[in-house]
Amino acid sequence: MFTGIIEEKGRLRSLSLMGRSGRISVNAAKVLEGTKIGDSIAVNGVCLTVVSIEKDGFTADVMAETVRRSNLGQLSLGAYVNLERAMAADGRFGGHLVSGHIDGTGTILNTRREENAVWVQIETKPEILRLIIEKGSVCIDGISLTVAAIDNGSFQVSIIPHTGEETTLLKKKPGDVVNLENDVIGKYVERLLGLAKEEKKETAPDCLTMDKLKEFLL
Repeated sequence: MFTGIIEEKGRLRSLSLMGRSGRISVNAAKVLEGTKIGDSIAVNGVCLTVVSIEKDGFTADVMAETVRRSNLGQLSLGAYVNLERAMAADGRFGGHLVSGHIDGTGTILNTRREENAVWVQIETKPEILRLIIEKGSVCIDGISLTVAAIDNGSFQVSIIPHTGEETTLLKKKPGDVVNLENDVIGKYVERLLGLAKEEKKETAPDCLTMDKLKEFLL
């Protein structure tokens, strides 16, 4: 699990894909501290398993499902990425619960400045947007953010100066693709409501109609 609090910006040094899977190599420093092979590091919000460690970076496997769901396959060499190690059990919990399992992507529509903050509007698919609520949490490229507004087919977040400096989000431009992870609570609630609805449908008796009532009386 992660918190969505970015520890550093790394730089993509190689991306080797055969079909839709392969390996990614990232230059990093801080996230290497205490990290060993087999540990998890979130790269732009994608939970990846470290398979090798060098003095100035690490390499991780990337499966086909990850490439389908995220923007990793679209990154160019030298691109900056947001990095976070898995949450420490004895540390402060500064963001929200993030699994590193990307639900899909969104596209940046526009940005606008309001005093010291920058608003970012992101368009995404209905199946992702329906689990986003105003003042709820969403993870964008691994960054834990609060949803400020929801419009038709899009939502907005407001970025404070510290977040802008420590992450890659404000380096993006309209048309760029970002990874999105919905709040896990919303996903569980939707799943449980769906199961309850199906169970009720299977066990509910046939509706009483006038024709059925006539049959019974006669």
